[in-house]
Parts: sequence; structure tokens; C-alpha cells
Amino acid sequence: MAREVKLNELTALLETASYPLSVETARREFDDVQLVYADGSEPLAAVLDRISDEQFSSPDEAQSSIYNALPVEGVGEPGQSEGEG
Repeated sequence: MAREVKLNELTALLETASYPLSVETARREFDDVQLVYADGSEPLAAVLDRISDEQFSSPDEAQSSIYNALPVEGVGEPGQSEGEG
């Protein structure tokens, strides 16, 4: 059964791994994790597939790389607009 992890819970999940952590190892270790977005969800492994890094040196680096690979619609409230008004 998949573990559902909200984005605000991602740091705690990433801190459970040993570092340095290869992206390939992260895919295997978190293959059952489903990231829950503001508007839907996606397997963490699919997000990791979009990352060009080969290794993370810390949980913070892993989180930053993952956040940079998230789809735009995955972050924030549905229909939310930034910079307008």
C-alpha cells in the first residue's frame, strides 16, 4: 500500500534516509510514496525521474531538487495566481 505524503511532510520523510543518497537509491527507498499536491498526486519516483542530479548530499538538497521538479499545478491552491493584482 502506498504511503501518502503531503509536501509539508516531505522533509521528515527525506530525513529518514542515509546521506549521501543516490537518486537511484531514493527511487527504490521511496517507491511506495505518493506525493499529495494541492490538486492531485504523483508517485515520488516519477518526480525523481525528472531530476538530473545523481546524488543528494543532505535532506535539504534532496528536498530542493524535488521541489524544483514538481509540476507548477502541484504547488499552491488550485486556481491561485501569483504576482497579479
